[in-house]
Amino acid sequence: MDPIRMVDLKSQYNQIADEVQSALNDVIESTAFINGPAVKQFQANLEQYLGVKHVIPCANGTDALQIALMGLKLEPGDEVITADFTFAATVEVISLLRLTPVLIDVDPKTFNIDPKAIEAAITPKTKAIIPVHLFGQTADMEAINAIAEKHNLYVVEDNAQGIGATYTFKDGSKAKTGTLGHVAATSFFPSKNLGAYGDGGAIFTNDDDLAHFIRGIVNHGMYKRYYHDVVGVNSRLDAMQAAILNVKLKYLDYYNERRKEAAIRYTQLLGEHPNIVTPYREADCSSHVFHQYTLRIIDRDRDALVDFLNENGIPCGVYYPVPLHRQKAYAQPNTDESLFPVTNQLVEEVISLPMHSELTIEQIEFIAEKVLAFLS
Repeated sequence: MDPIRMVDLKSQYNQIADEVQSALNDVIESTAFINGPAVKQFQANLEQYLGVKHVIPCANGTDALQIALMGLKLEPGDEVITADFTFAATVEVISLLRLTPVLIDVDPKTFNIDPKAIEAAITPKTKAIIPVHLFGQTADMEAINAIAEKHNLYVVEDNAQGIGATYTFKDGSKAKTGTLGHVAATSFFPSKNLGAYGDGGAIFTNDDDLAHFIRGIVNHGMYKRYYHDVVGVNSRLDAMQAAILNVKLKYLDYYNERRKEAAIRYTQLLGEHPNIVTPYREADCSSHVFHQYTLRIIDRDRDALVDFLNENGIPCGVYYPVPLHRQKAYAQPNTDESLFPVTNQLVEEVISLPMHSELTIEQIEFIAEKVLAFLS
């Protein structure tokens, strides 16, 4: 059996190496390294894939979130509601823009933002909601959008972990994550389901005016060279990364299907154990692209399991060990811990097993065998 990796980018690259090298050579020979044809082609292809009017590439996923918020012209002190159980970038950009993050609890089934908690957190200062499609699982966008419409709020999707997932509405209609709110942001960090070989990100929207405004922001506030109409930043997707992403986009559905197959096998092997809660998924698995395969370990020592797996050559991760409301950078005095019962429990229980499109059945069965051996 080959060594087990948390993410196996080398094996994935080997399968597409010729295409990637050809695409990179095209960029080098063109010398169009900034906003060249490779970037425009990737933008157009991703728009078609998602079914969204506008994709605005940028330098990384954190920039994408920040620029999406900048595009909404919020004022310092405006409140933005988001999940307490997620990566810090989501709240980081809110704070950087001198907005006020309002952290709320998550659903214990999906780990995503709890719509009931959103409703309870809204004040006259609330201006936006940032749902995160955590670990590749779609948030309850129909409920979130209904709340946003009722209270005249913006919805900014954090789609850094969910690209390629499909949301199904109650009427049976479907749409890709990243196209469900007013604006969305994603990351192309190498370990993502659609990952570059360096940093990269993008913003999505169907709003023509917002797209135009954001296109200026990402390029120093310029719509015409050396004429700065708005305050902007320098955040552009490198043409080399765009060329790589353009190759990998063709395989995104395949990669996601392989992840789903791995997740289903994990669940078949682990799902009956009384100390394990496997990830929730819809019957057809379309709503989850398994950026991570994250278990809850109930009434057992999660950290000891981490050590045991590492000792047996199995990498794993704890995403995330500290809730945002307890992080030094974002902690508020007199925080009411009773508002975060689910998050406070999850940080003690979650463990993410290796998950990528190159996992073999042999590797999955070995990993599951070791998890069960520890819990026996």
